[in-house]
Amino acid sequence: MMDIWNQLFTGFAHAATPINLLWALFGCALGTAVGVLPGIGPATAVAMLLPITSKVDVTASMIFFSGIYYGAMYGGSTTSILLNTPGETASMVTAMEGNKMAKSGRAGAALATAAIGSFVAGTIATVVVVMFAPVVADLAVKLGPPEYFCLMLLAFTTVSAVLGQSTLRGLTALFLGLAIGLVGMDQISGQARYTLGKPELLDGVEIVLVAVGLFAVAEALHAVLFEGKVVESQNTMSRVTMTRSDWKRSWPAWLRGAAIGAPFGCIPAGGTEIPTFLSYATEKKLAKGDNLAEFGGKGAIEGVAGPESANNATVTTALIPLLTLGIPVSNTTAVLLGAFQNYGIQPGPQLFGTSSALVWALIASLFIGNVMLLVLNLPLVGLWVKLLKVPKPQLYAGILIFATVGTYGMRQSAFDLFLLYAVGLLGLLMRRYGFPTAPVIVGMILGPLAEAQLRNAISLGEGSALIFLQRPASFAILLVVMVVLVLPRAAKWYRNRTGMQPLA
Repeated sequence: MMDIWNQLFTGFAHAATPINLLWALFGCALGTAVGVLPGIGPATAVAMLLPITSKVDVTASMIFFSGIYYGAMYGGSTTSILLNTPGETASMVTAMEGNKMAKSGRAGAALATAAIGSFVAGTIATVVVVMFAPVVADLAVKLGPPEYFCLMLLAFTTVSAVLGQSTLRGLTALFLGLAIGLVGMDQISGQARYTLGKPELLDGVEIVLVAVGLFAVAEALHAVLFEGKVVESQNTMSRVTMTRSDWKRSWPAWLRGAAIGAPFGCIPAGGTEIPTFLSYATEKKLAKGDNLAEFGGKGAIEGVAGPESANNATVTTALIPLLTLGIPVSNTTAVLLGAFQNYGIQPGPQLFGTSSALVWALIASLFIGNVMLLVLNLPLVGLWVKLLKVPKPQLYAGILIFATVGTYGMRQSAFDLFLLYAVGLLGLLMRRYGFPTAPVIVGMILGPLAEAQLRNAISLGEGSALIFLQRPASFAILLVVMVVLVLPRAAKWYRNRTGMQPLA
């Protein structure tokens, strides 16, 4: 345990250098802006900025990207409360009570409890990361090729089954990513595969290019082609403070929200939507008398405090499976996985040994970023709201220009630009017809690694696939994979048969 704290203090020494503090501040500010602007989201922002990995030090860029990631969670609450327009899906539940509070003249209290709750939950969740990430990494180091392959299979199934409207659509997106991942030179034989005679494809398709195309370009095209102009009325801002009664009602909700959200970040359970709804349901269940009457009426402060805490706790602990197992559990962590790989770093059990300084600097930056975000959000909330006045045409034109220049700057290749917009059109079609995009990135990144581990495992089993069933750890992971695929279908069949309604 003492060793963990020593490493964390070393991480603070790295993260607190002037240049890294500037990157953290820039990331937090940009993340907050991204959260405020509806429809962009942290995955799009990180994907659009991935080309900086060719110019910026790995520690600085990962601190920057992480700042965008959790900064967006803070910013999303501002538009949810003032405009009833969640900038992020994670803020949908906050809008339910927060906007009602704003309409009844309590916007300041709602914004204050959201910001402070995010800080409290983010700090608690970061302590959870410090305590448990090294333990998970130590256990995972003992795994062999069969277990690694099964873990990647688990990543494929969970991301595909959870991130999307249906398992079939998720698996279709995954296989598309696996197919793109096969393009290039075979790792073992050195044979060219699926390159269509194009020398530019011999090294494979750039992950950065696909991420920028699927998230940034597709998002901008979708907004331009299919989203109408919606004029929102803004509620009057009140002073961003809380009364003694607000504090008394908020702090238990913050702690409960953190307790609900933290475990959900560690498991591939569909991002922040489930824990935020669970937190809201819990707060409503526990409310009594006048407090209960405010839910759905004037707006209950617990209905803002709990979900916002759960949201930020989930976002922070999502770094545990990403750093220790290389498994992303959300769109943004899938893009972050691509950022790591761009530096030739593969998140997983070895990361805490091979890149210890990077990992602990990144974890230390979470503590620093939480303080920065609290300072940025409480006094500057009026400034963030002004971002909503940026005209949509200029905003999305800027995204397209940035994506194009960034992609071209990587290899100065015109072929990459054609490929970028082809991928962008594919992402547009996927979004239009409800296909999730994160499984494509996961398939691209983990596909070649899974192929290598599968070959190694079969060699270990002397040509027999029974090796996966003979080893207890790989067999247990395969059982979890079956549960992930079968349980939602079984639950849906049972509900249909008994006429039960799904839980809200």
